Amino acid sequence: MPSLPSRYNALKVNCSLSNKHVDLNTCDREPIHIPGSIQSHGCLIACDSNLTRVERASENAPMILGHDANPVGRSVADVVGHKLLHDLRNALMTSSTASRPALLLDMTCNGHAFDIAIHHYKSTVIIEFEPAPAVGQPLHIAREMIGRISDIADVDRLVQRACRIVAGATGYDRVMIYRFEQDGSGKVVSETKRADLESFLGQYFPASDIPQQARMLYLKNTIRIIADASGERVPVNPVLDASGEPLDLSFAHLRSVSPIHCEYLRNMGVAASMSISIILDGKLWGLIACHHYSPRALPMAQRVAMEVFGEFFSLHLKSLKERRRVAAVAGTREALDRFLILSSHHDDVGELLRQSLREFSRLLPNDGLGLMFDGQWTGLGVTPPDNEIPLLLDFIGTVSEGRIWATHALSQRLPAAGAYGDRVSGLLAIPLSQTGSDCLLVFRRELVQTLDWAGNPDKTYETGPLGDRLTPRKSFAIWKETVKGQSQAWTEAEREIAEIVRVSIVEIVLRQNELMAGERHKSEVRQRMLNQELSHRVKNILAVIKSLVKSPQHHKSTLEDYVATLQGRIEALSVAHDQVVRGDGGGILADLLEAELQPYRVKASTVRLSGPPVWLDSRAFSVMALVVHELATNAAKYGALSVATGAVEIAWTMVGETACEIRWLEHGGPIVHVPSRNGFGSALIERSVPYDLNGESSIRFEPAGLEATFKIPAPHIKLAASSPAARAGMTDYTARTNRLGAIDPSILIVEDQILIALDLEGMLADAGLLKVATTSSVKQAIAQIEISPPDLAVLDINLGQTNSFAVAEELRKRGTPFVFATGYGEGADLPQELAGVPIVRKPFSRDAVVGALSSLMDNRRSGSKGTL
Repeated sequence: MPSLPSRYNALKVNCSLSNKHVDLNTCDREPIHIPGSIQSHGCLIACDSNLTRVERASENAPMILGHDANPVGRSVADVVGHKLLHDLRNALMTSSTASRPALLLDMTCNGHAFDIAIHHYKSTVIIEFEPAPAVGQPLHIAREMIGRISDIADVDRLVQRACRIVAGATGYDRVMIYRFEQDGSGKVVSETKRADLESFLGQYFPASDIPQQARMLYLKNTIRIIADASGERVPVNPVLDASGEPLDLSFAHLRSVSPIHCEYLRNMGVAASMSISIILDGKLWGLIACHHYSPRALPMAQRVAMEVFGEFFSLHLKSLKERRRVAAVAGTREALDRFLILSSHHDDVGELLRQSLREFSRLLPNDGLGLMFDGQWTGLGVTPPDNEIPLLLDFIGTVSEGRIWATHALSQRLPAAGAYGDRVSGLLAIPLSQTGSDCLLVFRRELVQTLDWAGNPDKTYETGPLGDRLTPRKSFAIWKETVKGQSQAWTEAEREIAEIVRVSIVEIVLRQNELMAGERHKSEVRQRMLNQELSHRVKNILAVIKSLVKSPQHHKSTLEDYVATLQGRIEALSVAHDQVVRGDGGGILADLLEAELQPYRVKASTVRLSGPPVWLDSRAFSVMALVVHELATNAAKYGALSVATGAVEIAWTMVGETACEIRWLEHGGPIVHVPSRNGFGSALIERSVPYDLNGESSIRFEPAGLEATFKIPAPHIKLAASSPAARAGMTDYTARTNRLGAIDPSILIVEDQILIALDLEGMLADAGLLKVATTSSVKQAIAQIEISPPDLAVLDINLGQTNSFAVAEELRKRGTPFVFATGYGEGADLPQELAGVPIVRKPFSRDAVVGALSSLMDNRRSGSKGTL
């Protein structure tokens, strides 16, 4: 495969195994992640996890770093200097995973400018140095590249333009996009090249070109360069550590390349290469591959830009493919909706399916369809011979297991199908029953193809001084192969459409079977239950209305007033009943309040509602409908709603998960007086919730306005959706159980690196320490101490151009315990008066930080003298 610079790093490695059989799987076993060497355009040192001592180094490290002595065994500070070590420690703190090494561009080490990558993997910190040329800012480069593809709405145009953009930004002689096929082979689908170079566009490459471990590395390491295919491999010494383990360079930029792969590139005339992984849904979709015909080491800043561009390209490609898939699925559902409507008027599902075969054929690209239903076979278009159908159906029953099953090479799975392979080679089976006896089959013709391979894809073996090995091909002239017995492959989108068809047809079949299995009896049962429920509800409503009619009306002076009051109460019941029926046995509290109070909304501020979405069951809904109606009527006659300046606020909250509290508050109306006697309406307001719902209610006749509170318990209420209120009250429990054994100690963090500060806050939060204040300068820290003195503090020594000693002195005067957190380690230069302060070394862990703070608190409780 000529298009991929690093996709062969594992393939063409020297698979010499003199005592083992060599075959096409040999390279799958090659440990390409531990080559024991690096490329020569940079150097590498490997340190312990605390960044104190150099444990391994590439042989060129002294020369590149400007040292006379071998750095192995020396302290990291001696090799790179204290200032750079501090920066490296801070950078390592910001690196979340080994696959995302922290990058430091244009850094000075021993008087030389370097681009540096640092990552932690398997208890080893690996630091890579590359000379830093003068290039543009990576974010600016990436931003310009992304801007040129962000508006593209077509997959093919996106793939074509991406090649041109990468070629223009990097200057490589050839840039290609290589797409993996379903069988693992690949095809060059886009290419931009130098005018005098032959084209690889449209050529195929076998799946065996990329061993499995190489594909795994493409998922871990999304960008890879080979600076010089003829360059030397620089050993990393010692090869094995004290435990006998080699150095794992899976995530190293400088990891060396297999000599056989380099030979492969030289056979093509390629001197340098780069690859960028295209990853969709966690799978390797393809690669952006670059070739150069003279040595070329792309600077780290440009590689960062290419990595960002590659990730955006992957996301944009996924978005466009998903948009295309959704459109196809939507069209399928629309067609099936029409079929579902049609099925409601048919008693014979089998006949309906047979009549609808032509409509089904429009849902998927095909050359023929066949339906087996109730033992009857119906074909449309190109299908296997009728006498072959029973064997084919038996085979489908054994492999499908009631799920969608598809193949583009039927004769390879069912040898007997070779007899009609020239007619049917592709099959997609849609089972309509668990046994497969009923199914819809979609067929595709044989598609005879002539594939252009980049040279003969067959590997050859040679025996040499190192034994048998796979050899790279030396000729890349187009090698043609004619493929028979295969159809166009089925895509994932087509399989999804088939599943939608299966679910829709099975739903119809099940529904029809249910109707035929005793619909009349079920209808009688349902009718009887409905009549009983209707009788129960009507009797309850009549009983309520009877009590309303008989209720005393001593405070009413006329028959008209009595009729108006009774009419309003019955209308409130009507509103509640309507909401309950439409809400399947209950309703939302806010909907009830809106319905009852809508007539009084003279302006937006007259009635204000606030609260979470609370569901009332049918009983609570009816009770609250009467209560709210009485409150609203009284407010309109005598209270806040009787004047233009008045307003009513109704707010409700959940009390844990056991009750809902509702508050009615009037203000801006006439002065309120306590009534001399309670009428029926007042009794209904005060007693309905306690009596009918076993809840609580209270009414307060405050001069400024009526206040009423109701508490409705479970099971009459529940939250209709997730609400922040449901999670209230948890914070106190976490704080009470923090690791320091104290009740919410307040902690001050002084740190000028925002990512490190956020990480430290997260560590403290994990330990249950939630009262944390973070500052980034001496001035902010002193101000925070004056406003709210902390119980404990964590101070970064180096704050940019200054230090935190002034903050430490202020805390010391106040008797506040504190620790230093620094990248300088135990050797930090502290003033004499601060020499006894504990130090937590970066990169620090949660246990280290919390342990140090715990010691401070223990010392403080025990009354120890000194800084602590």
